[in-house]
Amino acid sequence: MANEAPENAAGPQISGEPASVAEPAPAAEADVLRGAVLVGVVPGLPTRVLKEAARYAMLLRAPLVVVHVDVTRFVTYEDPDGYVHSAPIDINVAAGESDLAVVEAEAAKVLEGHEVDWTVKQLVGDPAMAMKHLADQLDARLLVVGTRKRGLGESIREFFTGSVAARLAHRQRRPLLVIPLGEPVPDDEEIWPS
Repeated sequence: MANEAPENAAGPQISGEPASVAEPAPAAEADVLRGAVLVGVVPGLPTRVLKEAARYAMLLRAPLVVVHVDVTRFVTYEDPDGYVHSAPIDINVAAGESDLAVVEAEAAKVLEGHEVDWTVKQLVGDPAMAMKHLADQLDARLLVVGTRKRGLGESIREFFTGSVAARLAHRQRRPLLVIPLGEPVPDDEEIWPS
């Protein structure tokens, strides 16, 4: 089994990091990850999403990039050379760093024993746009996301922002695999209860 150690906050990131400024990916790193399978992950996401992403990465003989997007930070601007500047929405910057540590630990546990090269990247801002930007940089072959769990809070959030999967399906050209979470909704029941 070959896997890369997940990067910590001090290492280079492609589109963001917990610190106030992100560094562009070194050319060698972008070359190694070219054609990767990207999987969007949040802490506590069911392991099925990561396992399916790893399975497709193995089938495609592609590296796997586990992506966590820190939504508590946003991109303020990006220099022409790719240098990304970000700022916190909230003064609690530690939340994004702790979420990244959880995602790294969960990925290491789930991907142990899988024959796939993988790494973890933390991006900032809107999850769909951040994943789209990274997919463009790496010329990703496949994007993988999970569905949201049902509930009133998710219904409201989805009404205002739309799902990450739907926005990715309409804002980029790569194949998108959406992994259902939980039990399917019966045909005679509303998907998003009011």
